[in-house]
Amino acid sequence: MLPGASRNATASAPGPFTLLGIPGLESLQAWLSIPFCSMYFMALLGNLSLLLMVKTEPSLHEPMYLFLCMLSLTDLVLSSSTLPKLLAIFWFGRQPIGFSACLAQMFFIHSFTAMESGFFLAMAYDRYVAICNPLRHATVLTNAVVAKIGLAVVVRGVVLFFPHPFLVGRLPFCKSKVIAHSYCEFMALVKLACADTAASRGYSLSLAFLIGGFDVCFISLSYALILRTVCRLPSKEAGLKAQGTCSSHICVILVFYTTAVFSFLTHRFGHNVPHAVHIFIANVYLVVPPTLNPIIYGVRTKKIRDRVVVLVQQCGV
Repeated sequence: MLPGASRNATASAPGPFTLLGIPGLESLQAWLSIPFCSMYFMALLGNLSLLLMVKTEPSLHEPMYLFLCMLSLTDLVLSSSTLPKLLAIFWFGRQPIGFSACLAQMFFIHSFTAMESGFFLAMAYDRYVAICNPLRHATVLTNAVVAKIGLAVVVRGVVLFFPHPFLVGRLPFCKSKVIAHSYCEFMALVKLACADTAASRGYSLSLAFLIGGFDVCFISLSYALILRTVCRLPSKEAGLKAQGTCSSHICVILVFYTTAVFSFLTHRFGHNVPHAVHIFIANVYLVVPPTLNPIIYGVRTKKIRDRVVVLVQQCGV
C-alpha cells in the first residue's frame, strides 16, 4: 500500500473497490466483450508485429519509425492496463480490485495517456522537419536526439502524474467503494472520498489542460506549417506524397484527441450525458487508438507496406 493510504483507516479502510464495468449496459456486456476482445487482440498483434518489423529491418531505423515504436510500446501498456480487467468483469463478474492495484492502474492510465500525446507531438515535429527542412532532417533528428525526445516524453508522463496515487491514497473513503466505471480513473476515485478534494481536482485538471493544450497547439502548428510548405511544392507528385505521409498521422491524432477530450469534459462537466455513453467512450479512447495505429501506419506508410509484402512472400503465402 502506498504511503498515506493507511491514514484515517478507521474511516476508510481502503479497498477493495468494486468496478461496475459499463453501468446501464449490464445486459449487453457479454456482447460488448466481443468487439473489445477483438480490438485488444488486434492491438497486441499489430503493435508487436510493428515492433518486430522495425527491429529486424535496418532500413526502418529512422526517426519516424523509432517514434512509432515508442508509440506502439505506449499503446501496449495503455490497452493492457485496462482491457484484461474489463474483459474479466464482462466474462467472469470479477468486479473487485484491490486498493493498491487500483492506484497502480490509475497511474498507468494517466501517465501513459500523457506519453501517447507526447509521442504524437514528437512525430508531428519529425514530419515538420522532414517536409519543411528535408536537408537538415538527418542532422537535426539524430538517433541521440530521438532518444532524448523519447526520454523527455516518458519522464514528463511519469513525473507529472506520480503524485496522483499519493493524492488519492491519503484520502478517506467512508462512502461507497463502488466505482461506476470500468477502470480506476482519477476523478471517479476522488468523487468517492469523504473529504475536501478541491486541491486534488485542481491539480489533475490543470495537468490535463496544460499537457493537452501544449501538445495540441504545437501539433496543430506543425501541420499548419507542413500544409503551407506542401502547397508551395512545385511538384504535384511530391505534394501528394507529403500529404499521404501526414494524413495517416492526422487520422490517428484525431481519433485519440476527439475521444479523449469527450471523455475528459464529460467526466467533469457533462452531467447531462448518459453515464453509459460516457463510460463506453472512455473505454473506446483507450482501445481504439492502439488498435488503429499499426493498421493506419501500416496501410499509409510505403516502407512498412513493402516490408509486409516481403515478409508475406518469404512465408510462402
